[in-house]
Amino acid sequence: MIKSVLFGSTSVLLSIGLGGLLSGVLWAEQSVSLVQAGAKHIIDHKGMQTTGPMAQLGTDGTLHLAWGGEKQEERGVFYLKVPPQQEQYPEPTKVNPSSPPATSLHEPPALALGHTNDVYITWTTPHPNADGKPFANLLLLSRSVDGGKTFLPPVQVNDDETVTGHSFDNMTVSPNGSVHISWLDAREGKKDPATYTVVSQDQGNTLSLNLKIDDSSCVCCRTHLTTAFDGTVYLAWRKVLSGAVRETVVSRSMDNGKSFSPPVIVGHDQWVFEGCPHRPATMGVDQEGRLYVTWYTEGPDDTPGVYLAYSDDQGKTFTPRRLLNMSKGTFPDHPQMAVNQAGHLLVSWEEQSPVRREVVFTYSLDRGQTFSAPKKVNEKKAKSPAVALNDAGQAVIAWSEQVAFPGWSTVVHPLSFPTSRMAQLHPVP
Repeated sequence: MIKSVLFGSTSVLLSIGLGGLLSGVLWAEQSVSLVQAGAKHIIDHKGMQTTGPMAQLGTDGTLHLAWGGEKQEERGVFYLKVPPQQEQYPEPTKVNPSSPPATSLHEPPALALGHTNDVYITWTTPHPNADGKPFANLLLLSRSVDGGKTFLPPVQVNDDETVTGHSFDNMTVSPNGSVHISWLDAREGKKDPATYTVVSQDQGNTLSLNLKIDDSSCVCCRTHLTTAFDGTVYLAWRKVLSGAVRETVVSRSMDNGKSFSPPVIVGHDQWVFEGCPHRPATMGVDQEGRLYVTWYTEGPDDTPGVYLAYSDDQGKTFTPRRLLNMSKGTFPDHPQMAVNQAGHLLVSWEEQSPVRREVVFTYSLDRGQTFSAPKKVNEKKAKSPAVALNDAGQAVIAWSEQVAFPGWSTVVHPLSFPTSRMAQLHPVP
């Protein structure tokens, strides 16, 4: 099922484009290459239709992947764990072997790692009374206490039984081990759903009461959670404002998820859109507490863009947004970001044309001050990138790549970052 394919050398060096200021981002030339790329691994799903992957890296470099899959009557959630330096990937574990079926292709499951040997996965299952309501579902939490070998029976996250949507979920584990989950919830029957959260303080055995954070959220832009090293929990979602303006906002919790601050607009995009873009924001925090946000927007001029902003005051204010994509002939989409303690950033997104989708990535080694020129990584039509980066400088980009229709494979591309922060780069005069 698993193939390991080497494109070029396992020490492929990634160069960085000429210095200068382009579309608000500093692209800089370095005299030596600092990020190395390893062998690509291809996971052949054998004709199964799958979601894109979710990826996490353990502190020792162990790779964790999760995805949803559907083939004939089988609709499942799958998990794969690969120890560092292991060239042959094992067979994946089915998370829901005897549980309700998964809403497989709606979105990938959320994946988070505990501080011991715990693995957490959230996913949706069709509501048992969903006749005639294809998007009515329940949100479930599956957890493993043996490092992903087996998964316990799932726990229902939403505490209502309304025949409606409970999805577009995300998850993070705070430094004290608390598990935080966010999602979009339409239980109130309004045009726009609400954003909800829960927290578990006993490794997912029990969950707090559902907490409503916002009652006017974009209906299918996935929520996102991250935690800082001081325990601050950050929540991002796309909020619907008056006049169908859609803004990425961030709220924070200083009390382990019991309450959240009023939302703060990140980019002030003024994007008016009568519908749901289906494009979430992602976040990360470095050791000094800088909060980074990447997101997609089109703004008042309807120009698609992938942007970055950061906050040095716990999300109270944000820097002016920076455009990360530089291609003029494609449509940037679905950005994903990972951040480590040293302030290294790995950002990947899709570049779409009328006939093809590529996956590209860029990185920063100086806390978001400069970025490498975006680089394409896929060989065939590709979509749905996911990224992970740990404090040892180990990183991966994983994405879906098309094989024989309608099947997709998952490609995993490891990278190696420096283990310390690099000095800020300056533009060439």
